[in-house]
Amino acid sequence: MLLGKRKLGAAIAGIVLASAPLLALQYLLDRYVDKQGFEEVEATAKRGMRLAENRIRRSVSALTELARSGAASCKPSGIAALNAAALHIVPVKELAVIGPDGATLCTNLGLPTAGRQVVSSEAFAFAANSFIDIIAMPLGGEHFVRIRRMDPDGSNGLAALIPSELVLPQVSNTGGPLRVYTGMVSRDGTLIGERGARPQSGQPAADRVTASAPSESYGLRLTASMSRASLAASHREIHDFGFYAGASYAVLLIVLALVARRCARANPVDDLRRALEEGEFIPYYQPILDITNGRLEGAEVLIRWRRSDGSIVSPGSFIPLLESSGLIFDATRALMERVCREAGTAIGRRPRFKISFNLTARHFAERSTVSDIRKIFARGPIALSQLVLEVTEREPLENLAAARSVIAELQEAGVRFAIDDVGAGHGGLSYLLKLGVDILKIDKLFVDAIGTERHSTAIIRSLVELARSMRMDIVAEGVESFEQVAYLREHGIRLAQGYVFAPPLPGSSFLQLIEAADPATAAENGSVRAPAIARAIAQDRRASA
Repeated sequence: MLLGKRKLGAAIAGIVLASAPLLALQYLLDRYVDKQGFEEVEATAKRGMRLAENRIRRSVSALTELARSGAASCKPSGIAALNAAALHIVPVKELAVIGPDGATLCTNLGLPTAGRQVVSSEAFAFAANSFIDIIAMPLGGEHFVRIRRMDPDGSNGLAALIPSELVLPQVSNTGGPLRVYTGMVSRDGTLIGERGARPQSGQPAADRVTASAPSESYGLRLTASMSRASLAASHREIHDFGFYAGASYAVLLIVLALVARRCARANPVDDLRRALEEGEFIPYYQPILDITNGRLEGAEVLIRWRRSDGSIVSPGSFIPLLESSGLIFDATRALMERVCREAGTAIGRRPRFKISFNLTARHFAERSTVSDIRKIFARGPIALSQLVLEVTEREPLENLAAARSVIAELQEAGVRFAIDDVGAGHGGLSYLLKLGVDILKIDKLFVDAIGTERHSTAIIRSLVELARSMRMDIVAEGVESFEQVAYLREHGIRLAQGYVFAPPLPGSSFLQLIEAADPATAAENGSVRAPAIARAIAQDRRASA
C-alpha cells in the first residue's frame, strides 16, 4: 500500500515537473500575444494622432493665410475667399467668420448655424488667440472639430469645421479593415468621435489591451483598444497550441511523438509540389483603375495558397521557398494557365483590359520564360498585347543583359513590362535605362507618406516627370484614401490600385466586378467602368475642383 502511494506520488511529481516547461511556454505565448496586441493598438493610436495633427495643422495654416488676406468678413468678397480656400483644404468641410463674442456670423456654405453648441473649448498651447472647439450639431448632436482663430485686436475671427471621422484612422496599420476601437477626446474628456465597437460599460480594464497617444499642441488624446477575447481569437492557433500542449503529460507525449514522426517524414518542398499537383495555388486579382474617370483598366494577379481545408496561407510563408526550390517556374505557369481558364473569356472580350503577373529575377535569367509565355497565351483567349509582366526592384537582377534580351523579345510580341516597387529596392535608374520597360509602379511606401513627408511627395513628382519624359505609364500602388486619389490625380498620375477601390479579389468576385462594370455596349467600345467606384471618384473630383 505504501509502495503504491509512493508510485502514485512519484507519477504525480513527474507529471508536475514535466508540465512545468509547458506552463512556462503557455505563459510566454500569452505574453507574446499580449505584446502583439499592444503593438497593434499603440501603432494605431500613434498613426491616428499623427493624421489628426497633420490635418489640424493644415487648417491652422489656412486660417492664418486667410486672416492675413483680410477674408474675415461676410461681404461677398470675403465669402468668395472662404469658398476658394475650402476647395484646397481637404479635411475642412466649412469655413466661417466668427464675431468677437464667439458667435458664427456667416459660413462659406450659407448654412444655418442655429442650434450649434460649443461643448468644449481649448486654447492652443503654442499660439495665442487660437482655439480648438468641439461643436455639437443640431438634429442628432454629431460632434465636429472646429479650429478657431480670433484676431488679437478684437475684430472678427475665422474658423474651420472638420468632421470627427476625419481626425480618426480609417484603415488598419496594414491597409486592411480597422479591427480595433478608436476614440478621440479633448483635454477635458469630451468625446469627439469614435470608430469600432465601444468597450462595454463596466468591463474591467484587464480585459482589454489599450494604448493612447496625446497631442500636447492641441489638447487631444486618441485611445485605441482591443478586447483580449478578440485578440485571442486573432491568435487562436497560438492559444490552442498552448492549451493542448499543457493539457496533460500523457497527451503531450503522444502529440510530441506524432509531431516528431511527421516532421521526420515531412519536407516543405514536397508539400509545395503536392499543392502544385492538386491546384491549390490560385489567383487573386487586384483591380487597377483610371482615377480620372473611374474606369476599370486592368488587374494585377497575386498568388494565394488555398489548402484543401479552405484555409489561406500567407504568400510570405511560401513564395521564398518556391523561389529557392525552383518551383516558382511551375507555379507561375500554373497561375497563368488558371487565369486563362478562369477569367480568360471575360478579359479577352475587352481588348483594352490589361492583366499583370509578377515575375522573379530568376524568370529573367531563363530563355524558357519567353517560350512558356508564348505557349500559354498563344492558345488562350488573352492576347499577348493585354499582358503586363512586372519585375520587382526588391530582388536584384544579376544579369541585366539577359533580362533585357527576354524583355525585348516579348515586347516585340506585344507584351508590356513594368518595374514594381519603384524606389524601394535595388534597381534604381539603371533598370529604367537598361531594361526598356513601359510602366513604373510607385511603391506603397511613398503613397502612404502623401501629405505627411515632403521628401516622399517630391520623389513622386520626380517619378511623374521622369515617366513623362520617357513616355512611360505610371501606376500608384497601395492607395488607401480618396485624399491620396485626389493628390495623385492632381500630379498627373492616371492609374492606381489599392484598398480604397478594392482588395485583392478571388476569381468569382473579380468576374462579377467585370460583368457589373462592363455593359455589353461598353465592352464593344472598350470601356470598362466600375459604377460605384466611378461615382466615388467623380464626387471626389467635384469636391476638390
